Amino acid sequence: MIKIHPPKKQNMRWWMLSLVFLATTINYLDRQVMGLLKPTLEAEFHWTEKDYSYIVMAFTASYALGYLAMGRFIDRVGTKIGYAVSLIIWSLASIGHGFVKNTFGFLLARTALGLSEAGNFPAAIKSVAEWFPKKERALATGLFNSGATVGAILAPVLVPWILGHYGWQQTFVWIGAAGLIWIILWWKFYRAPEQSKKLTHEEYQYIKSDQDAPTEEQSKVPLSELFKYKVTWAFAIGKIMTDPIWYFFMFWLPAYFVDVFKIDLTKPSLPLILIYSGTTIGSIGGGYLSSWLIKKGWEINKARNITMLLFALMVVPVMFSKYLENMWVITIVIALATAAHQGWGANLMTTVGDRLPNKYVSSVIGFGGMLGSAAGIIFPLFIGIILDTFKKAGNINGGYNIIFFIAGISYIAAWLIIRFINRKPENKIKTN
Repeated sequence: MIKIHPPKKQNMRWWMLSLVFLATTINYLDRQVMGLLKPTLEAEFHWTEKDYSYIVMAFTASYALGYLAMGRFIDRVGTKIGYAVSLIIWSLASIGHGFVKNTFGFLLARTALGLSEAGNFPAAIKSVAEWFPKKERALATGLFNSGATVGAILAPVLVPWILGHYGWQQTFVWIGAAGLIWIILWWKFYRAPEQSKKLTHEEYQYIKSDQDAPTEEQSKVPLSELFKYKVTWAFAIGKIMTDPIWYFFMFWLPAYFVDVFKIDLTKPSLPLILIYSGTTIGSIGGGYLSSWLIKKGWEINKARNITMLLFALMVVPVMFSKYLENMWVITIVIALATAAHQGWGANLMTTVGDRLPNKYVSSVIGFGGMLGSAAGIIFPLFIGIILDTFKKAGNINGGYNIIFFIAGISYIAAWLIIRFINRKPENKIKTN
């Protein structure tokens, strides 16, 4: 077998990836604003934990529907148009938060944000499948997925500053406007490899070196046919069991540090910055690790499975948070768990592109993402009920301990179920 090495001039695929990274950064920066403004908005609108959970549920429910709808839309119109439409709508929705006057307005704004933000990952994974060979896709996914953590790092720095100087309304407006700038860059520079005039022939051959050649028969495979294959359901199970945990980390961690450790969110929060900084390492490291194992000769599925097991085990310590009292020790444990989620997610998403034709990647990512977000619809309500109950009893930390326990076992349980689904070899995808 002839081994094809990376070309010396390989700037184009990494330049395209940088645009996806930037979009993912904006995606998480926009959605993180609500969690950081939670204490301010609770005081202004007199929300209970249950009220806030309804708003989170509105986001996750619309995100679930948007995942499938946007995945199909992106496969139909292509990465460039699909990504642009998604980001324009979510930027306007984010800005719209600053103009609402009541709780119902926030429900509507979060619904619009969820529907449109759901297009980010189907478009991003499709872009990676277009621009990278399989052996580099986990690394590429980890790199763009680290944008989620960069957004989460920037949010605790930017939001308190804008809030302190201009108020919560302008915080939503300023953060939301960043996406409109990205649109200009995306529309000017993004092309599929086949359409790029700046891509060298050498790099194009490298990108396509371990991909199946596209055929007319492959393009005729209906989405319903893909439901018969294990990779679709293994991906969906991974999303169902771990996405709700990530929503908790994203939407409730700021409130957790306020409730338990009394930190002031009108100032940059060092624990949150450290936690979300760690997720960048997890995202890039998770992608790098499996890609490195593959380059060392490991079979692709084995490299992905071992890497995902490692990250599943890294989340387990968070279930023992009730035995920890020092804020910095808990910060480290949570940082490991959130970093592990990003490493887990980078490899989980890459498994779809490993096994399916590029034309259907967004649709399957959208289907699995829809189910993961659907699971996340119920979990925020559970969180709200638990926290309200323990808050009334004067022991809100006890409520958080229950949620951390669930988080600690979710990833290893998901890994075991995925392994059970994949216990036998996958049937060959039909192309006629």
